[in-house]
Order: sequence, then C-alpha cells, then structure tokens
Amino acid sequence: MSKILVIEDEAAIRRVLVKILSEESDSYQVQESEDGVKGLELLKKEDFDLVLCDIKMPKMDGVEVLESVKKIKPEIPFIMISGHGDLDTAVNTMRLGAFDYISKPPDLNRLLTTVRNALDRKELVVENKILKKKVSKNYEMIGDSSEINTIKDIIEKVAPTDARVLITGSNGTGKELVAHWLHQKSPRSSSPFIEVNCAAIPSELIESELFGHVKGAFTSAVKDRAGKFEAANKGTIFLDEIGDMSLSAQAKVLRVLQENKLSRVGSDKDIKVDVRVFAATNKDLKKEIADGNFREDLYHRLAVILIKVPALNDRRNDIPLLINHFAKKIAQEQGTALKTFSDKAIELLKGYDWTGNIRELRNVVERLIILGGKEVSEEDVKLFASK
Repeated sequence: MSKILVIEDEAAIRRVLVKILSEESDSYQVQESEDGVKGLELLKKEDFDLVLCDIKMPKMDGVEVLESVKKIKPEIPFIMISGHGDLDTAVNTMRLGAFDYISKPPDLNRLLTTVRNALDRKELVVENKILKKKVSKNYEMIGDSSEINTIKDIIEKVAPTDARVLITGSNGTGKELVAHWLHQKSPRSSSPFIEVNCAAIPSELIESELFGHVKGAFTSAVKDRAGKFEAANKGTIFLDEIGDMSLSAQAKVLRVLQENKLSRVGSDKDIKVDVRVFAATNKDLKKEIADGNFREDLYHRLAVILIKVPALNDRRNDIPLLINHFAKKIAQEQGTALKTFSDKAIELLKGYDWTGNIRELRNVVERLIILGGKEVSEEDVKLFASK
C-alpha cells in the first residue's frame, strides 16, 4: 500500500486529485491537506511514499514545504503542482530535490505516469538503502587491536577525500574490506563500486576488461563494450592484485590517472571519466619495480595513501572477536542455532600459525561448527582444526 499526501489549497483541484488517485489503484492510500503548515505537520508525524504539493499556498508555500521535508525525510519524492505563472519556480524546485511537476489543470495520463514513476523511484531508493546496509554488514572490519584501530582512523581521515589509496598485505588479510569501507564512508558511496581482480583476468584480456573495446577490435569483439573504468564513472574502482597487471595495461591506467580519460581497445576516441582509484596487492611493489615488472610512475600515482593490513598472526587479540563474529554469521547463513566456543578452544586457536589469515580462520570456524559439539571444545579444535 502506497501512502500519498496531496497538499493543495484549492478545494476543487484537491478533490479531483484525490479522486483520480483513489480510483486509479486499490494500493494507493490518499490523504489530503489544505495548506502547507498542516501538510508539514502530517509529514513529520507519518511516513508517506509520495507527496503532491501545490507551489502557491497561504501560510507556507510548496517550496518551503519541500525544503523542510528534504532535511528530515529526503527519500520522499515530491511532485509539485504549478499554475501557469509558477512554471519557472516549478523547474527550480527540481534543483531542490523535487521529482517532477505537473501543471494545472492536471492532465490525467501525465499525472498517473508521473505518480507511478515517482513511486517506483522511491521503492528503488529504499531497496538501495537496504542493500547498502547488507553490504555494510558483509564488509565489517572486526577487531579492536591497535593495528586495526589505526587503519580505522586512517579510513575516517582519507575516505571523505578523493585521494588514491594503495592497500598492501598478505592474501586473506582483508584488503578488500578496507577498500569497501573507504568507499562506503566517501561522498561517492551512492555511486558505483567496481571491483577488478587483476590476477584473475588473462593478460591479453585485461585491457579490454578495464577500458572496453569497439566492435572488430579483435576476433571475439562482436559489439562495442564499455570497460570497468566507464562503469565506475562518478564512483570508485578497486584494482585488486594490481601487481599482476601487464605493463601495457599499467601504461593505460597511468594515462587515466593523469588525464582522467581513456580510449577503448581499437578506438582512438577519448572518453572522459571521473573515477576514484583504490588498488591492492600482496606483492612488494618496490621489488617489482626493481625487477622491471611494475612502473615506478604508476606506483607513485597510486600510493598517495598507503595502508598496510596486518597479518592475523600480528593481531592475535582480535581472534576471539573474529571467532564470535564468524559463528554468528555462519549460524544466520545456515539457519542453525548459534554455537559457542569454550575459553580453552579459543586460547588454542589464538596460538595457531594463521598463514591463510582471516580467510583461513573463517574456514576453520565453519568446520568446527559443523563437526564440533554443542559448545566447541578444546578437543574439537585438536581433532578438526589441526594444522
């Protein structure tokens, strides 16, 4: 059921709008208000999915209502109702966040189409918010060690900027978590976050994957295709395992960083992009530079901010928190009762050599939950988590 509020001081037009909307769909619940002050009071008390609001009204005009509501409930779409002399103002309200406007007297088809589109947009906004919350939970940074708190502090300072970040650390330490947190806390959080695993893409395809190609650029290029950098426009691209990228692809990435433009494979046409770049690697890039495998100029472009993610062996005090986090998450995923770990089991796990880092710990916790007793014991750890 979609709740719609009509704020209109002209009784005849208000009745027409309420009648049209009520008869259009059983899923529309329509309320009305004869002025902006009462309309604003209703909006503060109740949740609405859409507002149709006249611009010229006594006591409080529609522009003031729009501005007030956008401060407290920015997700509610507004359709402004404009008289002939209000068209310029109606257009300006869209800059203030209105979804659209309709003129008096309202055209039936245009009104209903605009209402449906606005409600669809509201639904998408809500779904995106729910999805972002789920994504945030999937990429939580668990830990209270000094090493992790230092990284969190860096993220708080760096995320609001457009600075490039190079994230280093062994496999399984959680470099991608750092990249996600940086993006989610940045002004670009509502824009795309595009991940590229440079190690998983064959060297002959990496340039097409990153920059796109035009039809006929190579045998299998049967149509034009945009690359990951274009997909990330206005957002963020995360180049994971960038140390495995070919030198020719590195040269093109360098150009994008220098000039904010690229050309697709097989084309000489420039395409402008606005992309923030995060990169990660498990390699020693300075050694790779010395060996001729990585461009030094690209390294300096990427490494504006350096974040080194510690190995799990260097933050053992976080292991109890991680075990508890994984146990809860696995129980939710599998729809089973939450299993606890005995103190002795946790102490034993804290002493292991975690060469696979957090990824390995997560796998071991899942194995112990499946094979261990109601409470995972020290004996369970010795039996099922032997290294």
